[in-house]
Amino acid sequence: MNKPSSRDDILARVRAALRHDPAQAEIKRRAALDYIAAQTQGPRPVLAGDLQQHFRQRSEAMSSTVEVVTGVAEVPAAVARYLLAGALPRQAVCWPAYAELDWRGAGLAVEARAANANDLVGITGAFCAIAETGTLMLLSGPATAATTSLLPETHIAIVAASRIVAGMEEGFALLRAEHGALPRAVNFVSGPSRTGDIEQTIVLGAHGPYRVHLVIVEGH
Repeated sequence: MNKPSSRDDILARVRAALRHDPAQAEIKRRAALDYIAAQTQGPRPVLAGDLQQHFRQRSEAMSSTVEVVTGVAEVPAAVARYLLAGALPRQAVCWPAYAELDWRGAGLAVEARAANANDLVGITGAFCAIAETGTLMLLSGPATAATTSLLPETHIAIVAASRIVAGMEEGFALLRAEHGALPRAVNFVSGPSRTGDIEQTIVLGAHGPYRVHLVIVEGH
């Protein structure tokens, strides 16, 4: 018989101290899940008006800029207007889901790939948007690279109006309903990156994009 390793010995002592019974592990797991599912929500703020308007107001309060369009086909022109108005580069990278939009027709050079350190503009979608806080909920994955929203100086997000939900609770409920398990990362974006570490002076772009521009697509 092999002698137990130091690791095995330590874990055995921890289990003994916790009175851990492996046979009860699944029962305890199910009990924990039942407890979570049975919890009622605590007090929450009441959102006045429609969710899209509230999301826009909160986003602008967090220093994002917003344009509303009526269809996905209008997105390239909206992005071009924003970049031209800010004298920003007209080259960008985007998530593959938007590769077929007519970027060239809008005068833009857009590559469908994950961003790297040399890319200045990144275009993404959003899993959903949180009206209460003006926040984007982004899920990482092979076709939704987190670098595209985090590395470029300018982040442009395409937000489907139909995916604007009231609060974080609804966002996570949607995630559970549509994906089940959590992805590798869930990123929440509330306006440009900022810090107040130095003399409590807010500085934008400290740990990510200097700018966040939202294109809300109605009827999508």
